[in-house]
Amino acid sequence: MYIESLELKNYRNYDSLSMTFDKGTNILYGDNAQGKTNVLESIFIAGTTKSHKGSKDRDIIRFDQEESHIRMTVSKHDCEYRIDMHLKKSKPKGVAINGVPIRKARELFGIINIVFFSPEDLNIIKNGPGERRRFIDLELCQLDSLYLSDLTNYNKILNQRNKLLKDIYFDPNLKNTIDVWDEQLVQYGTKIIEKRNKFIYELNEIISDIHSKLTGGLEKLKLFYEPNSGLQEYKEQLVRARETDFKFKTTSIGPHRDDLCVKVNDIDIRKYGSQGQQRTAALSLKLSEIYLVKKVIQDTPILLLDDVLSELDNNRQNYLLNSIKDIQTILTCTGLDELVHNQFEVNKVFQVVAGGIR
Repeated sequence: MYIESLELKNYRNYDSLSMTFDKGTNILYGDNAQGKTNVLESIFIAGTTKSHKGSKDRDIIRFDQEESHIRMTVSKHDCEYRIDMHLKKSKPKGVAINGVPIRKARELFGIINIVFFSPEDLNIIKNGPGERRRFIDLELCQLDSLYLSDLTNYNKILNQRNKLLKDIYFDPNLKNTIDVWDEQLVQYGTKIIEKRNKFIYELNEIISDIHSKLTGGLEKLKLFYEPNSGLQEYKEQLVRARETDFKFKTTSIGPHRDDLCVKVNDIDIRKYGSQGQQRTAALSLKLSEIYLVKKVIQDTPILLLDDVLSELDNNRQNYLLNSIKDIQTILTCTGLDELVHNQFEVNKVFQVVAGGIR
């Protein structure tokens, strides 16, 4: 699969933009704050309906405008898909595929698979559990539309239960209704735990070899899924924690509290790893994500690299660049020196200047 073209209207600092991409490596270069990342973000939104930054639609729309438009054309297995997305300040976004409006985001998933790698991702190991859960969820949602549905339903029910816990403070009689929410929470939460566990198992089959090559065979990396609750005991744990939940007015048990443990040579590098170890493990995670997508969908994902090369030493730069030769890559950087130095094949180059492309 590959992206053929992208059109933007009133998107962040772009009044109007039209680009066509090569199937290979595409470079967007220019000074900081010119709009390079905005292009990558728009591609990610068109493919997933979400910003990789977590930005709200109203914050993405160009200043003094009421809506923004993204149009992206994708080629996959000799079929062409046109994704049109309207972002609106005061209404939900509208999405159409080949001119046909869709009602739910999961109808979009599966058309395109995107791996996004930014400098912030290099901190995924040392940051909090929320970042590692987000990494798992973003990929699983693209690979499994049912997971997206389960996660969406789980989060809706979790919000309702948390609202109930706050309401119980003012009306204790509402405690009698909590069983209804617990049943639904367990129903969807169990599915999430099962699929996350399978995902980490599959990643482990890939990541060990990648990390070993990145470290010259000196380090052995293994991932451990740390569910907040057990599958069989989930309901019982939820019930036992009720008094705590009533006290703090929030749900303390469930997959929204899960974590991912990363061990190098049997040492938990979340706590005890050096910055170099943490960043190398993060690179291994993103590279293993690419190989897992290939394995699952029998096709290559689109790789978006946002100014990552400048954050890596020569060894890790070379390994990354050699790993993506058969993948359509759209890469941002401030200059072309790094690519020339690595003798990396570049198929198309764009210079980004103040919301314009040269």
